[in-house]
Amino acid sequence: MGLGGEGTISGASVGVVERLLAVGMEGAVKQSWRWFGPRDQVSLAEIRQAGADGIVTALHHIEAGQVWTSEEIRRRTSEVESGGFKWIVAESLPVSEDIKLQTGEWRTHIENYKASLANLADANIHIICYNFMPVLDWTRTDLSHELPNGARCMRFDNLDFAAFDLFILKRSTCDYSQETRERAEHRFAAMDDQARKGLTETILCGLPGAVGGYTLDDLDHYLAAYAGFDEQRLRDNLIAFLEMVVPCAQAHGLRLCCHPDDPPRPLLGLPRIMSTESHLRDVLEAVDRPANGLTFCTGSLAARGDNDLPGMIERLGERIHFLHLRDVVRESDRIDGSFHESAHLDGDTDMVACIHAILMEEARRRRAGRRDASIPFRPDHGHDILDDVNRSAQPGYPAIGRLKGLAELRGVIAGLEFGGR
Repeated sequence: MGLGGEGTISGASVGVVERLLAVGMEGAVKQSWRWFGPRDQVSLAEIRQAGADGIVTALHHIEAGQVWTSEEIRRRTSEVESGGFKWIVAESLPVSEDIKLQTGEWRTHIENYKASLANLADANIHIICYNFMPVLDWTRTDLSHELPNGARCMRFDNLDFAAFDLFILKRSTCDYSQETRERAEHRFAAMDDQARKGLTETILCGLPGAVGGYTLDDLDHYLAAYAGFDEQRLRDNLIAFLEMVVPCAQAHGLRLCCHPDDPPRPLLGLPRIMSTESHLRDVLEAVDRPANGLTFCTGSLAARGDNDLPGMIERLGERIHFLHLRDVVRESDRIDGSFHESAHLDGDTDMVACIHAILMEEARRRRAGRRDASIPFRPDHGHDILDDVNRSAQPGYPAIGRLKGLAELRGVIAGLEFGGR
């Protein structure tokens, strides 16, 4: 695979690279923090106390498919800069369902997407995260699962999800074993009306930061629209999207980075196409341009035990433009098993090996003279601990839990860099 880096200096001497670094090339790994705008329960002042370097945010109030205007981008940039930060990653510039389906206003939405990219480039925002998950985006069944130590986390329970699918959504064609169907029926029968309502609202809550979510009627509508879609058809539509927008991104010096599926498995009969190394490689190879890259989310990919995360970073690292660092505990060896989000160093991911692979990739980029040598990361999600439980922050995005995660990740980075001296 020709995973070449933009701005690579072939055969450059160490002295040349050092001089380039001295005149402003990005250096060490950049620590960022996701902020949902002025309504976020975690303020920019608190983020500064946490020690983050930059802000990851988006225009959540703008509907998918519409243009992010220069005026709206300037307003958010001004808000970020008033807190003493720079807006370094746009997460997410959403891809509309019309684009994923190639129906309705999808061609207009493509042109609007390209206009948004140009406006972000004008504002000096060069990393754009997005996903191509049909309908539900990331999905959990519990946003406040209590752990033995009293902390609260997000969890995906496969039986709860099957109970929703089979007995609340009442989807006619369901891909579950007889055992799972029977156990899900018992689980559903044990729920009262409040539990069923809460489960439904959790599954339908939508993309983090977005205003509103889906209704059951909305979900039925989209499931009907995706009838007959398989992996290949959805992948073809993703590749078509990239063939249209990547040249625009390349021309403006942008880096697009697709987020993997979360969970990394089919849901509700809908295909998922960014769940494994082969999935990621297929998309990178299909549109083999430096602007077509990845958001490498350790938590999403670790929900599958067959994903080799440190190896994936090493093999695909040239095109990793953004990092989400978090961890999960798999509660089963099954790909469709339950899992919950752990503290950043306490789950099934070898986070130290992953960070080591990231630092090695950054070192390779510096030696090659790449101006994107520093890959921004953010501590993704976090447990509600201490005073977090009183804030009602965006689920998964508490103040203290993420501060703890950032501190742990910062400690791993410092230790590895010290050991490499």
